[in-house]
Amino acid sequence: MNVLVINCGSSSLKYQLINSDTEDVLAKGLCERIGIDGRLVYQKAGCDKEITEAAMPTHKEAIQMVLDALVNDKTGAIKSLSEVNAVGHRIVHGGEKFASSVVITDEVLEAVAQCNDLAPLHNPANLIGINACKELMPGVPMVAVFDTAFHQTMPEKAYLYGLPYEYYENYKVRRYGFHGTSHSFVSKETARFLGMDLENSKIIVCHLGNGASISAVKDGKCVDTSMGLTPLEGLVMGTRSGDIDPAIMEYIAKKENLDIAGVMNVLNKKSGLEGISGLSSDFRDLTAGAKEGNKRAIAAIEVFCYRVAKYVGSYVAAMNGVDAIAFTAGIGENVGLVREKICSYLGYLGIEFNTELNKGLRGKETELSMPGSKVKVFVIPTNEELAIARETLELVRK
Repeated sequence: MNVLVINCGSSSLKYQLINSDTEDVLAKGLCERIGIDGRLVYQKAGCDKEITEAAMPTHKEAIQMVLDALVNDKTGAIKSLSEVNAVGHRIVHGGEKFASSVVITDEVLEAVAQCNDLAPLHNPANLIGINACKELMPGVPMVAVFDTAFHQTMPEKAYLYGLPYEYYENYKVRRYGFHGTSHSFVSKETARFLGMDLENSKIIVCHLGNGASISAVKDGKCVDTSMGLTPLEGLVMGTRSGDIDPAIMEYIAKKENLDIAGVMNVLNKKSGLEGISGLSSDFRDLTAGAKEGNKRAIAAIEVFCYRVAKYVGSYVAAMNGVDAIAFTAGIGENVGLVREKICSYLGYLGIEFNTELNKGLRGKETELSMPGSKVKVFVIPTNEELAIARETLELVRK
């Protein structure tokens, strides 16, 4: 069975066609600048990338171009669209309505639209992508896979804010968490790698990328995670502040003469690693700057790693122990300096870190703890598209 995985942004669309039997990627790519001028990047497995500049006024034209590329006579991955057996859609916010992936119906679409206020940049775009696929591929089963669903097992004590309770009752203000597809996938892969029963395990997943979050996964279920109502809470990220004293918002608004939208723009787009360093949100630039003695680049790296270590410690407390810590996503998989610095704070857990193996390790499933280490440390590459394909297959086959 072939599953087309679609991840729709406001002006972009990522896609992969995956053979669910072998889990091989048959083709992948993205559409960029939708609604502006349009660019399709397409790559069949084993072939070079093809780039096509073409007008994409809406997501419908973008998806049509993807489908045309998949069945192209010369470089198509399949002969006809009848070989696409299901479509899996990433949806950012499912609110409290969805604790797992679901087959898409009109009722599901209505419920997703009701969550638009919680993810105004993402959910409307996700819905546009679904509706375009429904129009262009009538009769093909479609599945919604939610970023928030995995975290719906968090207990009330973990998801409630210290705010008037009526804000939760009336507006659903609570902690939701994100990157759930990745946290679910990596926690399962970690248990498998460790040869451990997932339902009798304590795993901390560190999804460290430009957007970054941590989850505490006990017996295969999320009991806490660092992002909140929005992806702004938690760790220091590429351009997001993460946790701050809320009173800073009023203080900065007065000093800089900003309205609430202006303050939120600073917290989302001008803070984090970029804000501290004044250099970049990219760890490659920061590590280069640190080597040259750039004090702010050094400070940004230190702040980032320290915040991660603090969260790891708090999740050890939340689960009353930990069996394994897994690093994943762009920074977690590829930046050995970050992994080593974080683990340097965790010696009290009995971690014996393999510094030699860690050096230069990039994007490869590897154990980074020594044989006698009480807590195991891993690099586990995430694969959100494969996770979406697996969830889609499971629901379509029922």
